[in-house]
Amino acid sequence: MVRNFHMARRAPHASVARLNRNVTIAGGGLAGLSLGTALRARGIPVTVLEAGSYPRHRVCGEFISGVTAETLRSLGILDLLADARQHVSLAWHDRGRRFLTDTLPVPAYGISRHRLDARLAGRFREHGGELCTGIRARPEPAEGLVWAAGRRPRTGRWIGLKAHVRIATAMDLEMHSGTNGYCGLAAVEDGWTNVCGLFLIDKTIAARGRDLLPAYLEAGGQERLAAALRAAGWRDGSFSAVAGFELGRQPPFPGLLCVGDAESMIPPFTGNGMSMAFQAAEHAIAPLAAWSQGGCSWENACRTIRARLHQCFRRRLIAAGILHRALFHSGIRETAASLATTGVLPFGKLLPLVR
Repeated sequence: MVRNFHMARRAPHASVARLNRNVTIAGGGLAGLSLGTALRARGIPVTVLEAGSYPRHRVCGEFISGVTAETLRSLGILDLLADARQHVSLAWHDRGRRFLTDTLPVPAYGISRHRLDARLAGRFREHGGELCTGIRARPEPAEGLVWAAGRRPRTGRWIGLKAHVRIATAMDLEMHSGTNGYCGLAAVEDGWTNVCGLFLIDKTIAARGRDLLPAYLEAGGQERLAAALRAAGWRDGSFSAVAGFELGRQPPFPGLLCVGDAESMIPPFTGNGMSMAFQAAEHAIAPLAAWSQGGCSWENACRTIRARLHQCFRRRLIAAGILHRALFHSGIRETAASLATTGVLPFGKLLPLVR
């Protein structure tokens, strides 16, 4: 049962150090747990409030591309990815026709959120952090409160669908686009492949539950992939769906410090969302530690973090937004496919724009 959490009613944490003020993080996902772990490694008392429990499945591409080992090391979590899949080769298909094959300049990590979130929760607790599950915090500004509770509920046009299936892929990473959206395939642990799609909501689709994923693929002209999914084995409990969100920079909560998806959501075709969560956490470490130790005001810490996130993410969010709109324009997709077929599509130059 999820309990609401009000900042004013919380009793003081018993292990709060005398000179260090407690940081409370609402949201135990990638950004929240990695930030909490990094702060605990620096002696800062941290409480993480999470509405759900671990392990759990989440709508996510489940590969990490664009983050450096230095960032993961600074967060104290690099070793948690030691056994992750290493993805290098990639392919892009449009309605069943492959038009692009290439390689990533740096391998991406392939690991499910089911495994990674549980590991991050364990690491945070190992460092002495207090992790409270089954508690839903309220977005009410307060000193020491960091909002990392994922996507912001909004009236949006999109639906995200995800499942783990037993399906063979020719490349490490595959993107399959159609007229109504796109779907990425990435191998994770134990022989499973994560299939995660973003689609324009279509209320004429009558399917329910896990049948939604192949139904949306079929509606977008991806009949071959839809048939392969229907014939594949599905991991019990792995199907997830999420709707009611918009992409890009999220509207701010006045006075509330937001990181992760609560601050901005990059279009998922970029494969950069998980990396952005870790990068956001890294940018927040020093200002929050300074506030906790009395080195700056809460207002200054928030101002510094917001400025760092804006500087780090602004260009890629703009570029990703432009490219995302292009994916839904049939003429642009056809032109891109023709350029890729002739070998002149500048994939190597486009990739850094969304990293």
